[in-house]
Amino acid sequence: MRMSVGRLCLALSAALLLSGCGDTVRRARESQRHWVPKGSGQDTGEVSNVDLSGLTLPGMVDWAFTNRPSMVTAQLQVEDARLALRQLDSSAPVLSSSPLGALSSSANIGRSESSNPGRHLDGDTHGGGSGALSLNVLVWDSGRYSAEAQAQAEAVLAAELDAINTGYSIFQEVVEAYFGLMEAEALLEVAFTNAAEYADHLVRAESRFEAGEAMNLDLLKARLDLAQARENIVSASNAVDVAGADLMAALGVDAAQGDFRQVLGERKGSLDAVETAFGDTSEDAAALFAFACTNAPAMQIARAKLRAASARVDYAIADLGPSISASLSLNWTDPFWYWRWGVNAVQDLFTGFRKTTAVERARNAMDQAASYVDLIEQSLSHSLEVAVAERDNAKEAFATAETSVRQAKENLDNVAAQYSVGEANRVDFTGAVAGYTAALGNRIKAACRGQVAQAKLFSMTGTRPLYREGVGNEE
Repeated sequence: MRMSVGRLCLALSAALLLSGCGDTVRRARESQRHWVPKGSGQDTGEVSNVDLSGLTLPGMVDWAFTNRPSMVTAQLQVEDARLALRQLDSSAPVLSSSPLGALSSSANIGRSESSNPGRHLDGDTHGGGSGALSLNVLVWDSGRYSAEAQAQAEAVLAAELDAINTGYSIFQEVVEAYFGLMEAEALLEVAFTNAAEYADHLVRAESRFEAGEAMNLDLLKARLDLAQARENIVSASNAVDVAGADLMAALGVDAAQGDFRQVLGERKGSLDAVETAFGDTSEDAAALFAFACTNAPAMQIARAKLRAASARVDYAIADLGPSISASLSLNWTDPFWYWRWGVNAVQDLFTGFRKTTAVERARNAMDQAASYVDLIEQSLSHSLEVAVAERDNAKEAFATAETSVRQAKENLDNVAAQYSVGEANRVDFTGAVAGYTAALGNRIKAACRGQVAQAKLFSMTGTRPLYREGVGNEE
């Protein structure tokens, strides 16, 4: 009997040690081996260039969802919240929705030796083996588990909504960078157009100077205008490079994977054709706010946190009550063994108001969460009002700029013709060129600003973006 009980304890100890651990440890070790920090000298993989040529804005957004580290981090946070809820289930009492979740067991085995009575220094000892096996289960915990599980379930929901919100943030960043690059490229083309006009003006000025129809001052001013126009080309080209780098960052493309011109390939000119990506919306701020209050991710996250804070109040109150558990144990000390079972009721007394203070803190945290909901509502209302104003203003500005471009072009053609025959002076021509280029730039800026404002409304209200590939009015 002694050997059989001893072997039983040893076998149970090994089983308890190894059960459910091997697979988990193996996955953790694999993750450790596969994680190699960039720039550490351990990453021997070759970097391949990224080719996104021909990809439209929706395709770029999808690419960013896959390659942005912030999206990966948000998804891992969701997984962690779910694992925390699963871990919490292991503490569930019998009287709950997950019975026997709190079943715990322990085992130990050993040997003890002692010296013979009256012979302490001769090394003669005697003793024997010992072991113990115990099973414990939580029967009732006054509602602690249910309250904590509710709080963690809301934390899972908040993490999922935060991942959605991260997606909207990435979408907004890609849209802003995309139209920022489009605007910069269009303004660069405007700068080239401006320089071409001044180059033509210089040719005419030289011709008129040689014919004695213009003064040397006019010729010098024409050369200065062309030089300044070329400086503007350099500045506009630098703005294109910066905007391209911003788009690569928004997409999640590293510098080692290619320059933005290589990544995006040949792009069509964006001066004569103003690209649009989203359909026009006409809802006012009040209608959008009414929808966003229940659908916007930021609002849903705030309310989930409020519900979690309320559940923590329930937990703090439940923690004032007792808990009941049952146990069964088998003990062996060579050559004797015995077993016992029992029911334990635990209630803390005189804890220095620690638990009652915890209730007060939980209530205070709930009040803070409720105040945070109000704060998010006010912030969302203001942001929607600003975005709607930007959208409406951009529409009006684009319509006005369309008219201005046509009128400025007609004026430039008229002044150029008059200048050739001596009916207009240098100041008239310079003003006409400046007016035309300014009108072109304003039209491009209004178009891009309107598209960014439309994208903001999708992000704020939590609605799916309605893409509409196409171009605006051509000039």
